[in-house]
Amino acid sequence: MEAEELGKYIRYQATHPNGRGTYPGIFALANGLASSGRLSAEDWADWRRANDRADAAYRDPATVDPFVYDRRINPRAQSWFKSTAKHLLEDLDFYTDLLRRHHVEFQKLYSADPGTVLYEDDVQIVVAPR
Repeated sequence: MEAEELGKYIRYQATHPNGRGTYPGIFALANGLASSGRLSAEDWADWRRANDRADAAYRDPATVDPFVYDRRINPRAQSWFKSTAKHLLEDLDFYTDLLRRHHVEFQKLYSADPGTVLYEDDVQIVVAPR
């Protein structure tokens, strides 16, 4: 089944909440893994390159709205990919493989309406979940 049939938006997130009761997304999970010291030098270099590519190719919502991820203002803010952003979704294969190899549990969610939109661009939205 195609992503568009399942939902307009896609999110990869932790299967279990963190200490704040939120479910970190795929980039936060990979960044946490990288900062934990558990990656080999090769995996760390590959993670760094993947993050650099993503940073160069896609806008960080916090650069447009510095408060979008502010924990006091939007404590449960979540990023969702648009199902039409095929090129971005294909780039996530590196991250999903990295997380699986290091036994970091995550899930893939689909939604037509994940929450109140706080930010939107051509490939993603940030929402306050309902």
